[in-house]
Amino acid sequence: MNTKDMVMAALFAAVIAVLGLIPPIPLSFIPVPITAQTLGIMLAGSFLGRKVGTLSVLVFLALVALGTPLLSGGRGGLSVFMGPSVGYLISWLIAAFAIGYLTEKFWDNMKVWKLIIVNFVGGVLLINIIGAPVMAIMTDTSIWASITGAIAFLPGDSIKAVVAAIIAVQLKAVSPIKKKTLVISQNMQHFN
Repeated sequence: MNTKDMVMAALFAAVIAVLGLIPPIPLSFIPVPITAQTLGIMLAGSFLGRKVGTLSVLVFLALVALGTPLLSGGRGGLSVFMGPSVGYLISWLIAAFAIGYLTEKFWDNMKVWKLIIVNFVGGVLLINIIGAPVMAIMTDTSIWASITGAIAFLPGDSIKAVVAAIIAVQLKAVSPIKKKTLVISQNMQHFN
């Protein structure tokens, strides 16, 4: 990993933090609020790729664990990793990796609609499939109740998947993914 990748990871950790300044929308029926920060997770994976995108989320979560109040609503510290949102926080790492991996696979033929699907699968479904059952365990409620409660996230998260896809495709020319796929294809030509 080079210096540019580390700077991009730090920059996107900051983007995720800035999205935390948007006030959360609390829901009366589940203890995890709606936040804008999942948009940052989708952007990290779809713009930076699997390694750097995952690193950016790891940096963000490490800062949160150290006590910086970067989560929406000004939350931070180890206590958030012992609360009902821990499954969602952990799923952010997995989601950034999955989105980045799939984005890299389709990068040369990337279209907005493909990236919307990648973001929906990795940034909406995957996050909720991991987050809701862990929330159920942490709150001692049924998994079914948590999953049905998490349906409230789907409309907003779907919009975030579309926004992240449009932004990533518009910025494709400056994405570090382009450089990586170019290097890989040049290396493949040397072997042929």
